[in-house]
Amino acid sequence: MIYNTIFAKSFSRYEQKKLGYGAFVGFMLIVLSLCTVFKPYLVPTHDLNLKLSIGADTKMLMVNDTGGSLKIAKDIVTEILVESNGNSQHMIEDERVVSKNPVNNATRISPQIAKVEDNATRTLINETSISPTKAEVEKLETRKVEQEQQPQCVSEARTEYCQTQGDTRVHGNSSSVYVVSHKTHSLAENASWIIRPYARKTDAYAMSSVRKWTIKASNQVPQCTKNHSIPAVIFSTAGYTGNHFHEFSDIIIPLFLTCTQFNGQVQLIITDKVSWWIPKHQAFLKKLSKYEIMDIDKDDEVHCFPKVIVGLKRYHKELSIDPQKYSYSIKDFRDFLRDSYSLKRVNALKIRDIDNQIKKPRLLILSRKRSRSFTNTNQIAKMAKGLGFKVIVMEAGQNMWSIANVVNSCDVLMGVHGAGLTNILFLPENAIFIQVVPYGGMQVDWLATNDFAKPSKDMNIKYLEYRINLDESTLIQQYPLDHMIIKDPSSIVKQGWEAFRSAYFDKQNVKLDVNRFRPKLQRALELLHQ
Repeated sequence: MIYNTIFAKSFSRYEQKKLGYGAFVGFMLIVLSLCTVFKPYLVPTHDLNLKLSIGADTKMLMVNDTGGSLKIAKDIVTEILVESNGNSQHMIEDERVVSKNPVNNATRISPQIAKVEDNATRTLINETSISPTKAEVEKLETRKVEQEQQPQCVSEARTEYCQTQGDTRVHGNSSSVYVVSHKTHSLAENASWIIRPYARKTDAYAMSSVRKWTIKASNQVPQCTKNHSIPAVIFSTAGYTGNHFHEFSDIIIPLFLTCTQFNGQVQLIITDKVSWWIPKHQAFLKKLSKYEIMDIDKDDEVHCFPKVIVGLKRYHKELSIDPQKYSYSIKDFRDFLRDSYSLKRVNALKIRDIDNQIKKPRLLILSRKRSRSFTNTNQIAKMAKGLGFKVIVMEAGQNMWSIANVVNSCDVLMGVHGAGLTNILFLPENAIFIQVVPYGGMQVDWLATNDFAKPSKDMNIKYLEYRINLDESTLIQQYPLDHMIIKDPSSIVKQGWEAFRSAYFDKQNVKLDVNRFRPKLQRALELLHQ
């Protein structure tokens, strides 16, 4: 009260008001200065919790959100993870990691999501210029090691395979592969996968004879009795082994795709062994691996490897390799075969050489004995010789060295649709392939197209096709013209594959109309002139 009286007496009313304004302005200047100095400490800090949850495994990254770009990064990562996790409990086709029938419903980590996690870590750290703590780095490294210890199981249209990395133990007698895992999570412990290592998974009949293999991730594993320093690949020779076409499409080409990366330093392990199969394909197998093939089914040893692949990679089309999907092409495979069998010819004959001299091309007529055979082979050969061909007649047999070298020596190969036509793989570049399609309607045409016509074009082989008329088929000698096998092949298809095969493949031979067929050989000569 005394202070206010003294203040009032010292200044007039106008001067008091003026002084009040000045004090207010001074106070605001002081506040503004303080805000400027302490601004970094006054802005609220927002913690961004990026939680990448893969089954039972959770990683939490704590960083400072200092800009809108960080939120964008979070939204992108979240969107990717939602899409990746959407089908995580189901079989994912076309080279995505599979969570296949795991024990205790344990969930595994796909490499795609693991990659997102690593990229997210780097993105967020770089965005905020904050270095991770030692604990965070150790946690990330531990997570990476744990992921590598888990088998990566892949499902494609025609095959399934599992790949392990690190300490892996194989026990043949129990058809088991153990992956040493140091994880302590109850859900991840003792997870398992079941694989039938044959590359035709959608064919129930073929797969029924293929032995099941169990891949287990566990920290309780049997002790090693034999140690190996190279990777191993486990595959089956059950299924349709014995059919030349399926041996290449289901085993030989998939083996090439799976094992070539190791440059011979790989242990081939065979299950469901067929005794004659290894000698038949010995040249190819020795080129593929420098080690003797291991027959594993009755082996009671525990073999330890640094890496194991159970099952084989395979492109879904027959006798084909997609170079966009794999590191190799069907041309690479044909080059590999050429080296395996020491084949001399890379390119087919050009009828006119640089001196303009005419050379005779070689024609191979692939014959068959049991079914779909030519009943007038001599007549066909005589007509071909009249056109200027050197003619060889040969049946495809078990001696791969012989058939590979004969086929490679020829410029034109012809034969009725069947497994023997698989030997076009040994033809030189720009050779001519003539497929004779037997009677049987659209189903036979479809098989001829997909089994040999389309694959041959990828092999840089010139394809010609000859579809026989009904009067060139021996079926008209077995059935009346009004029989369903003659007038309606589609009705036989509805009876199932066995009925269809019996009617059109097992009981049909071909008497080629040489006059009608002659233009195909003339066209082959024209192509060889080009």
